[in-house]
Amino acid sequence: MQAATASDRSPDAEPVPFAPVSLAPVPFALVARVGNALRLASVDRVAIAQGLAAGMTLADARARCPTLATCPADPVADARELDRLLDMMRHFTPMVALDAPDGLILDISGCTHLFGGAQALARQARSMAGYSSRPGFGTNAMAARALARHGIGAEAGATGDIRALPVAALDLDDGALAALRRAGLRSIGDLARRPMGMIAARFGEQAVTRLRQILGEAPSPIAPRRPAAPIQAEARFPEPIARTEDVMDVIEDLLGQAARQMEARKLGGRRFAIRLLRSDGARQGLAIETGQPVRDPAAILRLLRERIDTLADPLDPGFGFDAVLLAVPLVEPLAERQQAMEGEEARAGEAHIIALIDRLGIRLGPDRVRRLQSRDRHIPEGAQAFAPATQAKPHPWPATTDHPPRPLLLFDPPQPVAVIAGVPDGPPQRFRWRDSLHEVRLAEGPERIAAEWWRRRDGHQPGGAGRTRDYYRIEDKDGRRYWMFRHGLFGEEADIRWYLHGLFA
Repeated sequence: MQAATASDRSPDAEPVPFAPVSLAPVPFALVARVGNALRLASVDRVAIAQGLAAGMTLADARARCPTLATCPADPVADARELDRLLDMMRHFTPMVALDAPDGLILDISGCTHLFGGAQALARQARSMAGYSSRPGFGTNAMAARALARHGIGAEAGATGDIRALPVAALDLDDGALAALRRAGLRSIGDLARRPMGMIAARFGEQAVTRLRQILGEAPSPIAPRRPAAPIQAEARFPEPIARTEDVMDVIEDLLGQAARQMEARKLGGRRFAIRLLRSDGARQGLAIETGQPVRDPAAILRLLRERIDTLADPLDPGFGFDAVLLAVPLVEPLAERQQAMEGEEARAGEAHIIALIDRLGIRLGPDRVRRLQSRDRHIPEGAQAFAPATQAKPHPWPATTDHPPRPLLLFDPPQPVAVIAGVPDGPPQRFRWRDSLHEVRLAEGPERIAAEWWRRRDGHQPGGAGRTRDYYRIEDKDGRRYWMFRHGLFGEEADIRWYLHGLFA
């Protein structure tokens, strides 16, 4: 038996951010640009009930339904989520194939009795995935897919009649489907009663092939995605080995074997686990994590030696080890890098920094070594944050060409200052900070930064909801430069305050 599922795009599966507060459900759709127009890529049940459909232009949809809430479609994220669901469905059967962009096909032959039947399996799969879905069950993949996508009702696909499905279930191009409808052929049953030769002559060989597949008269094989074989290596000994150096030599050889496996797949390891099996049945383990994918056995062995040195109870061979097992449970893509004359020193320096981070992480703990990581925030103090160095994903910092330069030193939180200005909404002429009075010689600005109104924070604190900042670059008569902002706008706020946010070098 084959089972197919298709995503229903319900509000439960796709949360609506920033939707208006209302007791009635809000129609929701994902929007994608097709040519020069914005069109609905998918819609939820509320939107369907109001007459909206995928493919409709956004302008027409809003004219019909002004309360429509939308978000940009993200096909890459959808594909990534579908891959995750595919891995999850291997809990029910090893034969799982993609039916892009929003479906999966499962071969559940011989598996249903383990879960209480096909319907019970479908309910467990829906509960595990956390998405609403439309199941379809058939004797072959094409029949299950057609029932899931074109059956009437959420559960109709389980018991629906193949011949009652519309001809759209053949998944032909628009021209062929229009020709079938003009000929009065509305359902699979209407088409199945015609001679195959006539169908091929009028509507093409593909129509015949799809029809025979859905009816079960032709095979419709699936291409299940097999899970990648784990990267591992092991060494077993006829007699136990007791010297630590001998064990390290064996580990180095296993690392070489794992490196060759990773090189063939263009992968690098982020986590390496060693299991040592003693002759008396005791087991000892070692594990290290790296900040970047790596497959150099010498570098990994150095980190393992660092880990052994930090152990309170060093490796105790007892009467010797019978076996050494190596596994690489976490891998990431690692392509070969071409060596070039230019930039070699920069790459070498970067490699040394990564190696230093790994060594410090081994000695101090991975969560104690942190690095700054940029964030998608326009409020200055939120534009970066500390993250564990082994988990942070380094990427280029945002370009600074769209705004004036920022100071190297930022105060967290910004420090309050007393300011005297020539006009209420003008730059400061003098200010008092830390009990010292500073005369302003030069002032540049303002640079206006609106508050993040969607974050619920106190409006009387810097960065609070509804507050706008006007930043000025200030230089006093002694040549020291400051970055200050006025918190709030005159005419809109009663309590206007000034803060010193940073110092320029």
